[in-house]
Amino acid sequence: MGATQGTGCNEPGNFVNRIINAAVILALVSNTAFINLAEFALGLLSIWAHLFQFYTDYMGSFYHKNPNLQRPFVNSIWSACTFNLGPRTCAFRHCEFANLAYGIWVFPPGCTILIPSTAIFHSNTRITEHETWYSFTQYTTGALFRWAECGSRSEKDYLATLTAEEIEEECKLGLERAAVGAALFSTLDELKAVWV
Repeated sequence: MGATQGTGCNEPGNFVNRIINAAVILALVSNTAFINLAEFALGLLSIWAHLFQFYTDYMGSFYHKNPNLQRPFVNSIWSACTFNLGPRTCAFRHCEFANLAYGIWVFPPGCTILIPSTAIFHSNTRITEHETWYSFTQYTTGALFRWAECGSRSEKDYLATLTAEEIEEECKLGLERAAVGAALFSTLDELKAVWV
């Protein structure tokens, strides 16, 4: 559930589910346990002050300009979520190449962690037949950030409005975005200050 802009889409839109799936997802996102998990993950992200502010600024502006798009949880900044309710969910080693490269993703059993899912390969360990494994993931696709960055239009439409010099400058900025994204992560000293 949530908003996305995937391959082949001209603009962001809501995920579309069949009636039964939509009803199940609505029940899950209305469940107090998942509402609390969503809020807890947001609290964890807030410790990473710069990255939290980046998400808040971009997604706040994005949803303000696109009020018809749904978020799974009003108490969370991520635009989408996935429920893997097994009972034996298994995730093979992968990266989320469509997500924001320096964004955060939530993962393992019995706890919540935040990882940049585009930059780090991740999976879960094999489980035996008598074990159970569920996962709940919140994320935002990188395309939504690009849509906001391009003034609420596709990157293709945005680039079509630029001169050759502006396109060259945009390419340089694209290369600098990795450094800008890395700078959004809190330093060890900043994190220590939060916990003291």
